[in-house]
Amino acid sequence: MNIDDDLEKLLNNLPFFIYQHLNNHSHKDKLIEIVLDLGRRPEARFTTGPEYLSQKIISWQDLDYITKRISKFSGENRAGIERTLHRISCIRNRQFLINGLTCRVGRAIFGTISIIRDLLESGKSVLILGRPGVGKTTIIREIARILSDEMEKRVIIIDTSNEIAGDSDVPHSGIGRARRMQVPKTELQHKIMLEAIENH
Repeated sequence: MNIDDDLEKLLNNLPFFIYQHLNNHSHKDKLIEIVLDLGRRPEARFTTGPEYLSQKIISWQDLDYITKRISKFSGENRAGIERTLHRISCIRNRQFLINGLTCRVGRAIFGTISIIRDLLESGKSVLILGRPGVGKTTIIREIARILSDEMEKRVIIIDTSNEIAGDSDVPHSGIGRARRMQVPKTELQHKIMLEAIENH
C-alpha cells in the first residue's frame, strides 16, 4: 500500500508555533485533523487520540493567517489547499466571522480496494457505509483510479465538496485518469450529474 498525503503542504499553512510542534511530532503520520478554535489551545487528533499542541491559545491573527493562505470558503464553509486533498472547514460566529477551523488531512492511499476488486469487475453496484474517518472517500478515490486507469472505463466524478479530487481546478493525481466536475452549489448536484451523463 502506498500513501500520498502532502502533509507538508498543510503544515506550511499553519502558524509557526503549531507547524513546529507537528513537524517534529513522532506520530505525524497518524494525524487525522487539527482543531483551531478562537480562545482555546490548538488540538491535534491522531489515530491514537487527541493531544494539545501548545499552551498558547488561538487568536484572531492565527485564524486570519491560515485563511489568507488557502482557497476561499464555499457556501458549505469548506476550503482547500491547491493540488492537495486537505480540507479546511470553518465555524462562523453570528457576525459571520470565522472563529474556528478544522484542518482535515487528506490522503490518497493506493492499493486499498483489493478486497472489492471482484465486485468492480462484475459491474454491480457498490454501497460504501461507515462512520466518519474510516476511509470511505479514500476508497471511492481509489475505485475511480482503478476503473479509469486499469479497467480503462470512462469515469467522471461529481465532486460536490471537493473531497474526492481536491479543491484545485486541476484534480489530484489520486483519481488517475478519471475526470472531475465540481459542483458550485449543493442544490445543483443533480444538474451536474445529468450534464456529465449527457455531455461527457
